[in-house]
Amino acid sequence: MFDHDVLNFEVEKFPLEYVNETPEHVLYNEEMNPDIGMGLRRKDTKELMSVVTESYEPVQYLTIVDQIEEALNLAGLNLTDANFQTNVYDRGNKMELSATFPAHAQTVDGKGLVIPQFVFRTSHNRTWANNGMMGLFRQFCFNTLVNGNKLAYVYGRHTKNFNPVSFGAKIKAASDYIAGDGLNEMKQWYNTEISRDKAISLFTNTLAKRFDNVKRKNVGNKVVLSNLMKIFDRENQHVHGRGLYEKYGTQMKGSLWTAYQAATAWSTHVDDGKRESKHHNKRVNREEAVRKMLISDAWKHLETDNMKLINA
Repeated sequence: MFDHDVLNFEVEKFPLEYVNETPEHVLYNEEMNPDIGMGLRRKDTKELMSVVTESYEPVQYLTIVDQIEEALNLAGLNLTDANFQTNVYDRGNKMELSATFPAHAQTVDGKGLVIPQFVFRTSHNRTWANNGMMGLFRQFCFNTLVNGNKLAYVYGRHTKNFNPVSFGAKIKAASDYIAGDGLNEMKQWYNTEISRDKAISLFTNTLAKRFDNVKRKNVGNKVVLSNLMKIFDRENQHVHGRGLYEKYGTQMKGSLWTAYQAATAWSTHVDDGKRESKHHNKRVNREEAVRKMLISDAWKHLETDNMKLINA
């Protein structure tokens, strides 16, 4: 499944040292009390990765990957043409595993496939806790889709309590949800019409939310809002409009589905020309922001308004 060669290195704890001085002014290294902390380093390069407690027990990436692969096998997914990606960042400090399963592809709007995607992240420097989820992404523009809190999710600081059997069952339940209730929910979003003004209000109160300490109210982040609305307009042009045969900005309304697409495109495409080495961190934060948007009052109100129209 995943590329074990990329992860074929180990980490180890080691005592930290500090420079001391004798009465004769001779400098020498002395070990630091482990109660204060110990170093964590790669065995191959001896590079310092983090400072940890004496009781901290590092878990090697290959051990984690073995457990993840066991969980995926237990989930009973159809792995035909499945694509597995293995990435490490910050000189091995962070690991990201992802997999897509085309055999389970579905369609929502007839314009592109929605494919189940598995993502698992962890780190040695404790910036990413063990964090795994089963979500969706759209083949048309490779947007990572995060569907609220209804899909498989596991979170924990250490792998000692990680249960591959339990997580495999979660992944199986998530794939069933994607093919059933989840797909129906997204089709409902596709048929839920919203105006540009409502989309602006949604993003202003969620992804682009910014509190102005002078005005003492939420004014919205103009840069983020502008980017989101540009993507929203493009999505409406191609999903609900006439695509390239229609001038940009013609559509004055869209749907919850195109708002969702705009949000997830924004969460995935983080190349802003600044510090490329930190793009993976920004992507994680944005994905979490999208997840929160989908369970926000602003989003729920738009869903509820649509149901009222249907039942009227």
